[in-house]
Amino acid sequence: MNFTYTKKVTDLIEQLTVFMDKHIYPNDQAYRDHFKTTDNIWQQPPLMSDLKKKAQAEDLWNLFLPDSDHGAGLSNLEYAPLAEIMGHIPWSSEVFNCSAPDTGNMEVLDRYGTKAQQEQWLDPLLRGEIRSAFAMTEPAVASSDASNIQTPIVLDGDNYVINGRKWWTSGAMNTACKILILMGKTDPENPNRHKQQSMILVPKDTEGVEIIRPMSVFGSVDPPHGHPEIAFTDVRVPKENILLGEGRGFEIAQGRLGPGRIHHCMRLVGIAERALTAMCERANNRVAFGKLLSAQGSVRESIAISASEIEQARLLTLMAADKMDRYGNKEASDLISMIKVVAPQMACRVIDRAIQIHGAAGVSGDFFLAEAYAGVRTLRLADGPDEVHLASLAKKMLKKHTA
Repeated sequence: MNFTYTKKVTDLIEQLTVFMDKHIYPNDQAYRDHFKTTDNIWQQPPLMSDLKKKAQAEDLWNLFLPDSDHGAGLSNLEYAPLAEIMGHIPWSSEVFNCSAPDTGNMEVLDRYGTKAQQEQWLDPLLRGEIRSAFAMTEPAVASSDASNIQTPIVLDGDNYVINGRKWWTSGAMNTACKILILMGKTDPENPNRHKQQSMILVPKDTEGVEIIRPMSVFGSVDPPHGHPEIAFTDVRVPKENILLGEGRGFEIAQGRLGPGRIHHCMRLVGIAERALTAMCERANNRVAFGKLLSAQGSVRESIAISASEIEQARLLTLMAADKMDRYGNKEASDLISMIKVVAPQMACRVIDRAIQIHGAAGVSGDFFLAEAYAGVRTLRLADGPDEVHLASLAKKMLKKHTA
């Protein structure tokens, strides 16, 4: 493994860092304050479109897409430090058209979409003109096992008819969200449970698509994206909207989730690094019991442990990215499972220590820490809960050592 970056990547790191310093950090508070006064919390602040134009003008755009004519041509390993930088400010990824769930959905359309599907949906997504959502999780079943998904997708003439209910459909509240990739069952009786599912494109404005409610996350509805519960009642879409073909949904899901999972981990290293910076700044400037917090042994210990854990997670992230690039997502599934467990837990611990060092201010809206903790904590569930990844990893380890 060689983690020395090429000049192309080091130049992008420098360029992105300058952009963040000049345009993102100074607008962070204004972005968050916008949702306290606007009448439409599901619409992006006007500053987002301005920042997108600036990013496009500097070619800091679609950096996440490897091996594609549509992206920057970076490998997973090359993209890692860029995603980490974006991770310092959770909303900044959208500025560069690198935010979830669009990144995963664009990869699906890029890899598996027909030319017509790409022209209708991928092209405007790549241009940042629309947003998308991924409708997989269902309230009635344990959706961490994708084979449990029940929503029927039934062929009726030239259309598929969809009936079901989804929730935690991240991004679907956003007014810019125009397309949903829905996972359901086209062949529920297939003896191979991994051939029962299919994915299909459902325009959000299709008749029968009804947003029931925005789900709250630790008391917040998370504007402007949201995570709604959605009912699909006799929803009819053309049969040409099926992705890759019937029975290929599980295959697409595995291809989609590998890169998406590691992108989350890259950004988590970034937000943890920002929390560590905040921790150190607070310790160096806050006096308690007659001396700076930085003189307290417990505070120093928290800082040192946090720095060590961040570096461990960063190295495991890079190792997983490198293996994905060399051998493919399937061969790297062991390291992907490891980092998907390690990174969110690490970030939760680091942010929690930062909150503690900030005292009561740490849980307030005056600092980014409380909001960051809520977002990070959800990632121990999103894209598969810790327990699923640990079970999968243990199975591989047991098989390896038995052999």
